[in-house]
Amino acid sequence: MMRHHDDFMRTTVTLDDDVARAVQELAHRQRTSFKQALNGLVRRGLLEGKPSAARSPFVVSPHRGGFKPGIDPLKLNQLLDSLEVDDFARGAGR
Repeated sequence: MMRHHDDFMRTTVTLDDDVARAVQELAHRQRTSFKQALNGLVRRGLLEGKPSAARSPFVVSPHRGGFKPGIDPLKLNQLLDSLEVDDFARGAGR
């Protein structure tokens, strides 16, 4: 799609020093121009206010939980105590 000169709006914006530095650093990291970095940030900021249909949905993939065979969930405190004792013994042997 070709853009015509009318597709762009030139304006003057006064940025706080810290914001200008952050945009400059982003542009440097992305190896792009200040203008492109700033336009990308503004676009993302504007998308945040749109309904979630405008953004790609966040999907949670469920998985089966549970303990490995041989782990008794009623004895987890004993397992933790045992691991702490083992860790302490290794540290004392140094």
